[in-house]
Amino acid sequence: MEYSFKSGFIAIIGRPNVGKSTFMNRVIGQKIAIMSDKPQTTRNKIQGVLTEEHSQIIFIDTPGIHKPKHRLGDFMVKTAENTLNEVDAILFMINASEGHGKGDQYIIERLHQVKRPVYLIINKIDLVHPDDLLPLIDQYKEKYAFAEIIPISALQGNNVDHMLEVLKKDLPEGPQYYPEDQITDHPERFVMQELIREKVLQLTREEVPHSIAVVLEQMEKADDQKLYIQATIVTERKTQKGILIGKHGSMLKNIGKAAREDIEKLLGTKVYLELWVKVKKDWRNKQNQLYEYGFRSDEY
Repeated sequence: MEYSFKSGFIAIIGRPNVGKSTFMNRVIGQKIAIMSDKPQTTRNKIQGVLTEEHSQIIFIDTPGIHKPKHRLGDFMVKTAENTLNEVDAILFMINASEGHGKGDQYIIERLHQVKRPVYLIINKIDLVHPDDLLPLIDQYKEKYAFAEIIPISALQGNNVDHMLEVLKKDLPEGPQYYPEDQITDHPERFVMQELIREKVLQLTREEVPHSIAVVLEQMEKADDQKLYIQATIVTERKTQKGILIGKHGSMLKNIGKAAREDIEKLLGTKVYLELWVKVKKDWRNKQNQLYEYGFRSDEY
């Protein structure tokens, strides 16, 4: 029997912190999207490529749709919303333990304007009792005609394979857009910057909010075959700079060590990582600095 090749682009949307990046890393099988328990971690569209024998799915992990508080927030929401009309299907992901909220209703209203099949993915089912799922499913069925409703746990992997089979079945016939060994369309520099940013979010906790950007300044391979990387962490206030550096440089050292280990796994080579911290007041509201740090769209 001859199989046709199927392919397509699928957007993952949802409120902040519903597990979109965890899901992306689970299905791709490697960390390409940073994970944090803080909302609005993802800022750009991140494409993950899943290639199997007869199919290729390009997942687009979008920033969480939320009420913006600055220009960077505007960029993030526009990035997510613009993606909806560029894909073959949409995964609308919700958090099973949080139930329906105003943010979900806002997204559903946007979905009514999109002519694409939408799958409701109820994530984090490991956090709720199975009996609580049916009322939640009924509630969402009343609000939108979903192509299918699929409960999963991206963290534990529950029902993720079934969900992928459903998506592959519904994909259109199409070409193989990327080589089979490619897992993301982002350059390694972008992923490295994101891994450093993830460590800042994880290690500084609530002390340093989402007012940081990471800029990879220099990268070169030396005679000892070690890759030398120099990166700058940009923040908005001097007090945050002090927190990022820490007593006797301890925090910056810990951030660098954790990021270096992830970068070495990504690249498969030894890395020397040097980090600096720079203050750029109110950079999230300055168009030229948003552009400089890689947040680019028609609006910015």
